[in-house]
Amino acid sequence: MGKVVVITGASSGIGKTTAEMLNSKGYKIYNLSRREPDGIEHIKTDISDYEEVKRAIAYIFEKEGRIDILINNAGMGISGAIENTDNSTAEQLFSVNFMGMYYVTKEVIPIMRKNKSGSIINISSAAAKFPLPFQAFYSASKAAVSSFSDALRLEVKPFGIKVTSILPGDVKTEFTQSRIKNKSNDPIYGNRIDKSVSAMERDEENGMPPEAISKLIIKILGKKNPPPYVIGGVKYAFLVFLIRLMPYRLTLFLIGKIYG
Repeated sequence: MGKVVVITGASSGIGKTTAEMLNSKGYKIYNLSRREPDGIEHIKTDISDYEEVKRAIAYIFEKEGRIDILINNAGMGISGAIENTDNSTAEQLFSVNFMGMYYVTKEVIPIMRKNKSGSIINISSAAAKFPLPFQAFYSASKAAVSSFSDALRLEVKPFGIKVTSILPGDVKTEFTQSRIKNKSNDPIYGNRIDKSVSAMERDEENGMPPEAISKLIIKILGKKNPPPYVIGGVKYAFLVFLIRLMPYRLTLFLIGKIYG
């Protein structure tokens, strides 16, 4: 029997290509999202709603008797100045990017713990290491995902559960078009917001295909002792290596020159 995999947000992007690759290898895939993908078993779930998450995971466990792999992939983005961001929009982003990840993980851990095995992969972002101006909430939520993953790894290691966060660089997906944009013509910031967001979108449109990250996920799943985190993309792995050597003040200065 193939391993049972739960993926959030597998209706598009990295989640979709990962689900398709694992499905082709004989894994049993369950997608938790609001939109239904083709060819993958779908449980309509708003992951920011804890009760919906509980029902979805309970249904999978009742049907399969186990969950072997969890891939927390669902996410959303906001661009614009911090002071122009609606409180409700910021709360929505953290509800999806962080709390949704927490809810699904919370429900899956007891199942994996009883089976004394399991793999959890949380999709963070290179923005967790490179905080981007005018994407402050996205950067902060992904930094939270990375910290959560590191702490979780230490907590559940005695139960045979492996935890890794993946920090992709620029990936060409529908995420770019679905990003929520705040007011951009604020005279206080001039054209800085538009220039910054345009540069980010250009990098994303010219980024790696989502399949590159999916292959990385599958590679990690095959490791007996996977690393705490992996940077997605050679360019970004090199940049993370460089910032370890530079004073952090200089790192922020360079990010500001490019995106600020």
